[in-house]
Amino acid sequence: MRQRLMSSLLALGAAIGATACSGSSGEPWVEVGGQRFTVEVADDFDERARGLMYRESMPADHGMLFVHDRETPLAYWMKNTKMPLDILYFDAERRLVSIQRGVPTCAAGDRCPNYPSRGPAKYVLELNAGRSEPLGLTPGDPITFSADIPETGHP
Repeated sequence: MRQRLMSSLLALGAAIGATACSGSSGEPWVEVGGQRFTVEVADDFDERARGLMYRESMPADHGMLFVHDRETPLAYWMKNTKMPLDILYFDAERRLVSIQRGVPTCAAGDRCPNYPSRGPAKYVLELNAGRSEPLGLTPGDPITFSADIPETGHP
């Protein structure tokens, strides 16, 4: 009886562990300002360069997270981006550095303007324009990542 109880408890523990692990293997996400966003992660040079170019739309609860290999002043542009965005810059400690809100689309190719961070950043979160305002974010606010998001990008 005791052995059967132990076997049942072990099986239950294994099932709970498997369920907990499978919960983290879904789509990557970030949480900022109490809101969770499913994100596409751009963590290598080609993915970061392409970003959200040529896309017509993005679901309201989605975004793109850019992961850089080191913290440095960053500037993003909207070359060939077809939807206005909010661009949120975060430092290596995952604290908000600055936000560029309502950045317009740009079809001017290499003449599109840059939208810089107000300090060194390592992570950049792009959301649909207008999504960051209701979050009430201020510099220093944290961003939380799901476990499957890399700490550093690839050159």
